[in-house]
Amino acid sequence: MAVIAVEGADATEYVARHFVPAAGKPLTSFPLGRINFGRWEQADGKGEEIIVCRTGETSLEVNCHGGLAAARAIMNALATGGAVEQSPEAWATRHSRDSIEAEAWLALAEARTARTAAILLAQYRGALRQAIELTIDELTSGDSVVAAQRLAMLLERGHIGLHLTKPWRVVFAGPPNVGKSSLTNCLLGYERSIVFGEPGTTRDLLSAPTAFDGWPMELTDTAGLRESEDAIELEGVSRATRFLAEADLTVLVFDATCDWDARQEQLRARYPKALLVVNKCDLRDASGTETDFLATSALTGSGVPELMQQIVTRLVPREMVPGDAVPFTPRQMQAIAAALRAVDDGQVSHAVEMLRSAVTAEPLTT
Repeated sequence: MAVIAVEGADATEYVARHFVPAAGKPLTSFPLGRINFGRWEQADGKGEEIIVCRTGETSLEVNCHGGLAAARAIMNALATGGAVEQSPEAWATRHSRDSIEAEAWLALAEARTARTAAILLAQYRGALRQAIELTIDELTSGDSVVAAQRLAMLLERGHIGLHLTKPWRVVFAGPPNVGKSSLTNCLLGYERSIVFGEPGTTRDLLSAPTAFDGWPMELTDTAGLRESEDAIELEGVSRATRFLAEADLTVLVFDATCDWDARQEQLRARYPKALLVVNKCDLRDASGTETDFLATSALTGSGVPELMQQIVTRLVPREMVPGDAVPFTPRQMQAIAAALRAVDDGQVSHAVEMLRSAVTAEPLTT
């Protein structure tokens, strides 16, 4: 569904020109808050069934089918009649108490899971603003140590907050034919990548969205890392290497049926922060594998739930409690980081200024 807000002294008149209530009565005859089903009629005779609700004497919400075409057709019809289209940023700025509330309102539309939406909703309701205001009170009262601890905590949470609308990028890498594609498919729950016994089958980056424990993820399957004379495979390896440098987490997969050798050790050393996995444990007992490795089987599903949990633990090391204050935009993080540096340098007044700017920044749009 798409929601179009229409506001202004003539808002009801503008919508009533096109909306025909199924009840057969004028739109103005319905009380405020009443959900009205009907049809939106276009000048060319086309239209669609929609829902309209008068949210105030001068405001309405039009609920139509989602997608750009349906919403755009209604907005174009309103604009042709004389309405002025506003950006979501302008609407949020005009309807919010401060920049954090406006940013949270916009971010909520981009939330991919109920968990991330709940965290953003807490910020919309004032969790982050209250934490910043409390920190300002601590600084002005001379309690800089506690204020610095609170700022450091906010920055730590902010690394999670920045991913409330953008998924973490989790990349699966390793030698050819170790089961990276099978493991990725198993985690996704469907066959995103082609699985074939011949090494070098995956030659490009294959990505797909998912969520683990309510946290949005983008899993990417990559070409097997090896030397090759095949130009296409070499390009796939090159792309995989570049993408690995930008990943939030690398899952390095090895084959339980292959003995450990120098090439595998070099690959392990190249990615020291990677989550290490030994796959195909159904074909060979992996109980003697080093404790740094997680044993899995994409065929039987053994170890896959543990792998999901390990991915979440690596990316979200701190448990979030409902109502926690969480920065969620680069602007907020920059202001808080600047305030912490100022506190460390003994510049309390500058720290307070930075924190106030985090709440009362310039409007998102003019």
